[in-house]
Amino acid sequence: MADKFDLYAHVTDSIIASIEAGTPAWRKPWTGDKGGAPFPLRSNGEPYSGINVLMLWLAADAKGYRAARWFTYKQAQEAGGQVRKGEKSSTVVKYGTFEREDADTGEERRLPYLKAYRVFNAEQIDGLPAEHYGTPAEPARDLGTEADPALDAFFAATGADIRTSDEPQAFYNPADDFIHMPPIATFHSAAGYYATLAHEATHWTGHKSRLDRFSRFNDRKAYAFEELIAEIGNCMTCARLGLTPDFDQSGAYVQSWLRALKDDKRLIFKAASEAQKAAEWLMKGQQIEAEEKRAA
Repeated sequence: MADKFDLYAHVTDSIIASIEAGTPAWRKPWTGDKGGAPFPLRSNGEPYSGINVLMLWLAADAKGYRAARWFTYKQAQEAGGQVRKGEKSSTVVKYGTFEREDADTGEERRLPYLKAYRVFNAEQIDGLPAEHYGTPAEPARDLGTEADPALDAFFAATGADIRTSDEPQAFYNPADDFIHMPPIATFHSAAGYYATLAHEATHWTGHKSRLDRFSRFNDRKAYAFEELIAEIGNCMTCARLGLTPDFDQSGAYVQSWLRALKDDKRLIFKAASEAQKAAEWLMKGQQIEAEEKRAA
């Protein structure tokens, strides 16, 4: 008998792979990419919804697909195309209900079901109309976004090793204990840059020499839980710095992690507690600097 498909395990594993590879596909407020992840569409052009958006974003980002449309093998053939030999499919799921008679009462009951099926991105298929294929990867662009000296000073005071290069990825490297950021000029706004930096700086607080969070949360769910902490910490830090957090984006981002963690609502409270500790750690540098100025 085939193993039962575990949607949550599949999504969590995909998220973990995305985190390990760098910034998740759905959060990137700067220009330049290694492939991109457009909003996923069905073969008929209708947008996907729910968890399928997240799953296909992850798949597109991992493979560098820039085409928005996804096809089953049969749909590709019906559209005049052919999936190339050796191409690997991606998983999407369909939710539905079916009726079953209750053995005790004889009444009809409507029960939910979950079915997984396989799809291919248009870039894995030959012979489709030209409009189904993606555009070339976007080069990083200098948008002229300028740094804020006061905010730069705040993050410098944390003591974090913050490195910048033209690589279009933002991440915290726990092994070498440094944060990498793309140039601020490639961001659409300074707020987006500092919110991203606050997210990565929250990760930085988890190192064994600081809050030692990574050793305390190291089970299978730890990657997704850490992302909850980092995003909530980002909002807390931005609020303390006088920046308006992007609550719409952060809310959707947090909900994605909760869904990956099987909607365990208790984790949001535990993550918020850890995020507060992280935000307070980041504020230490500013407090020390203020005390030194008063002493002088």
